[in-house]
Amino acid sequence: MTERIDAPVTAELEAAAEKAESRRGLFLALPSYVYLIFLFVVPLLIIGVYSFASRSRTGRPKLEAWNLDSITKIFTDDLIRSIFGRSVVVALITTALCLLIGYPFAYYIATRRERVRNLLLLFVMIPFWTNFLVRTYAWRVLLGEDGPVTELGRLLGLWDSMLFTLPAVYLGLIYGFLPFMVLPLYAAIERLDWSLVEAARDLYASGWGAFRKVTLPLTRSGIIAGSILVFIPSLGAYVTPDILGGAKTTLIGNYIVNQFLTARNWPLGSAVSMAIMVVMLLATVWYFRSGARTL
Repeated sequence: MTERIDAPVTAELEAAAEKAESRRGLFLALPSYVYLIFLFVVPLLIIGVYSFASRSRTGRPKLEAWNLDSITKIFTDDLIRSIFGRSVVVALITTALCLLIGYPFAYYIATRRERVRNLLLLFVMIPFWTNFLVRTYAWRVLLGEDGPVTELGRLLGLWDSMLFTLPAVYLGLIYGFLPFMVLPLYAAIERLDWSLVEAARDLYASGWGAFRKVTLPLTRSGIIAGSILVFIPSLGAYVTPDILGGAKTTLIGNYIVNQFLTARNWPLGSAVSMAIMVVMLLATVWYFRSGARTL
């Protein structure tokens, strides 16, 4: 009976093993690559090409006559600049309010015992079990003329119907995107080294001082992640402003949809879409450059 002798490990064998592992990884990831290419990259390229096209009298895009008119109009048209500025302000305020509401709640969740913590996390994720459109229409019922929110405001003499107003849009956006703020904050707070906070208190730091000097900087990655996850969808939001804000609150997402479906100005709608994507890309780059790798 011959004894098996293992071949010595050489650089060539290691390189061959790495190539085989890479091929297996590529094969496993192939469905994801196909999905991303056909449902993300190809539509993005089409939108990019249309942003340089011209518009015929019948509203059809003319790809043979390329120009920069639609891109230039983004910077020169007062209406587009006004809508874009309003959208940025709405996204920033929504992000700030979600942070103010979400941080204390995430802190409370992270400091509870395991059973209570898991139950509260379940409550945070329950809204994801229902379609976002259905939840937004539910808010339309609550804020309508005969809704409980309107009846409460009339009883207290504070407000009439909130539907089709900017506060209704803020309410819908905060409700829809608050979990995107709470979950990253919870992840950052939950893994916090609490001995550092105790050390700060032992050095006679007040509760607020320990939070400001220790807790807040150590959870900065969660703040950045949650802010980006809320700001990006809030900037391009369409469903919530359209259902709860109506024609009185036109944001950039509604303007883009109107250019494609109503005005039939595909080049301008494509150009504005690309501009929004550039802003979102810059926000994402800032996120990674601000220490997101520490998540």
